Amino acid sequence: MSIKLEPVSAPEPKSLDMSGFFEEVKRRKVYRVAAAYVIAAGGMIQLASAAFPAWELPNWALRLVIVLLLIGFPIALILAWAFDVTPSGIKATPPVSSVAGSGRRRNIIMLVSTGVLVSAVAGFFLLQNAAAHKIDKSIAVLPFENLSDDKENAYFADGIQDDVLTNLAKIGDLKVISRTSVMSYRGKPSSVREIGKALGVSAILEGTVRKDRNSNRVRVNVQLINAGNDEHIWAQEYDRDLTDMFAIQTDLAQKIADELQAKLSPSEKAQLTRKPTEIGEAYLAYVQARNLYVPEDFSKLKESEQLYERALQLDPKFALAAAGLSRTESWIFHTHDPTPAREEKARVLAERALKLQPDLPEAHLARGFSYYYGGNDYDSALREFETAQRGLPNAAEAYLAIGAIQRRQGHWAESTANLEKAASLNPKDSWPLQNLFFNYQMTRNYEAAGKTLDRALEIDPKSLTLSELKAKLALDAHGDLSAFVKLVDALQGMPVDAVQHETIANMRVYMLILQRRFAEALSAAENLPEQHQGGEEPAGLAGKYSIIGAIKKKLRDESGSREALLKAKATIEEQLRIAPANSTRRCQYGLVLAWLGEKEAAITEARRAMDLLPESKDAFGGPDLTEVAAQVYGIVGEKEQAFTLLDHLLSVPSAVTVPNLKINPLWDPLRDDPRFQALLDKYGGKA
Repeated sequence: MSIKLEPVSAPEPKSLDMSGFFEEVKRRKVYRVAAAYVIAAGGMIQLASAAFPAWELPNWALRLVIVLLLIGFPIALILAWAFDVTPSGIKATPPVSSVAGSGRRRNIIMLVSTGVLVSAVAGFFLLQNAAAHKIDKSIAVLPFENLSDDKENAYFADGIQDDVLTNLAKIGDLKVISRTSVMSYRGKPSSVREIGKALGVSAILEGTVRKDRNSNRVRVNVQLINAGNDEHIWAQEYDRDLTDMFAIQTDLAQKIADELQAKLSPSEKAQLTRKPTEIGEAYLAYVQARNLYVPEDFSKLKESEQLYERALQLDPKFALAAAGLSRTESWIFHTHDPTPAREEKARVLAERALKLQPDLPEAHLARGFSYYYGGNDYDSALREFETAQRGLPNAAEAYLAIGAIQRRQGHWAESTANLEKAASLNPKDSWPLQNLFFNYQMTRNYEAAGKTLDRALEIDPKSLTLSELKAKLALDAHGDLSAFVKLVDALQGMPVDAVQHETIANMRVYMLILQRRFAEALSAAENLPEQHQGGEEPAGLAGKYSIIGAIKKKLRDESGSREALLKAKATIEEQLRIAPANSTRRCQYGLVLAWLGEKEAAITEARRAMDLLPESKDAFGGPDLTEVAAQVYGIVGEKEQAFTLLDHLLSVPSAVTVPNLKINPLWDPLRDDPRFQALLDKYGGKA
């Protein structure tokens, strides 16, 4: 028996049969489903891109739709692979018998991998594109560039920018950054993206203004830019007569609101279309006055006052000018000239503005300040500020004013929230943060106070005021005098203006007193200016000689002390003759009388000051008067009353702290009394 041997060929190596995969995809009609899915998904994304902003859906809603559609793509491919639509319904697609099980698994893996890869690549571009074209309802109006031949017209370009910004700020559906913050970008080569990120907005408005010196023709060019990708959204050019400027501003505000898909209420539309004046020259005077309103510069305040008055002379029915002048008078009354005549002028002007235009938000703001600074009528002031805020929903100053009133009413949490809102609308101005710092300082939240000052110093690192507050915070919170000493030493000999020079000189006197270097403190105090450099009020004279008198008492120079204190007394008495209801002056008067040994008169003045502005009425300013009253009681030997007031001050929001009590010589009359140490021990853990 013979066996026939047949040649056996070696098995061929396995390879990836791509042709089989594509044939199977074609047989199962996956191509058709994929194409249909892409077309349908693209349509849905386009529809969502247009509809979601109109429906005011959040920005993440569009991205969520895209993500869900991307996830659905590989799922759709799997379903198309597994099932087929037949005349008799949806049925499972039968496998090809010639394809082994391992081949089927390979095809499914390839199908899923392809779907995931396509979704990932599409997602990279779609999500990036969705983010790039996202425009929130937030805008910053940058300073307009003056292209006029006459560079003196720069104020006019600022005025146009400010009016556009003010009109936009009246639209509650928008977030508009305040003028103070955007003016810091004048002439700076920052990119739109950087500015948008710094200010927290998605759109930037830039513009140029050219005013013909020989006519009243004005050309304004503006462009709205997406701060996310630096793309131009919209641009417009206007060539109008000066009398048509208000129409330009109205048209700009409405078009920008449309581009950002912001809704305007009927009252907002009415505000935008109303002309503030028909007289071009009055408008120009108003613009100049508004630009010169610099609260910390008294000379500019006086110029602003004169120009507002000029605007009202040209147009007695100019309500905005009356409101602006009222605010200027209120501020001068508050900071420089607290006379009844100034107070009355501010009130009358605010009432005049409201009579001319009862729904003018700026007029309500002005009347609020006349109540606030004038009569300390905080309830009435708050009502006016809240009315103004409803008409100026993006005005940082309205939130700041409301927050300032709320803390005086003892509503510290509400006040802090409104001050934070003011800071968010004015992110490049340190003033709202400085006010926020006072809240944290008074409530003895020193960690938050320090962080708030750090935020302010990032905005204005050269601010002398902020640096002083930072150094004093270390002293009041921890008894650390070194930061204050270091600051004062660093400031000596630096080039400064007259106001800063006076501030530094006062800081040095205070430092030397705290260090008990009284002879040096006396020398420094004697070199203080005779008149306060911040304005006309001769408060510097009274302050200077009251400090000299107190220091000479420490040096046991009784006759020299009395001579200085009598000068201070005479000055304050003249001030009180002009403004008898000024609680701060009454308090200072009581302290001078106490050092002079006029016990009963000193106590009377201290009590009168507290009655003029009690803590029950003013939880922010009242404790300062109570603190001076405690010092008066201590100086005249009424220690029981002094300790009662100090105990109270340490238990409520106030600027009194245990570390400061420990080192401040003003409290020396109480220092040897066992009750003083008991008080320090009682509140030491809270300091």
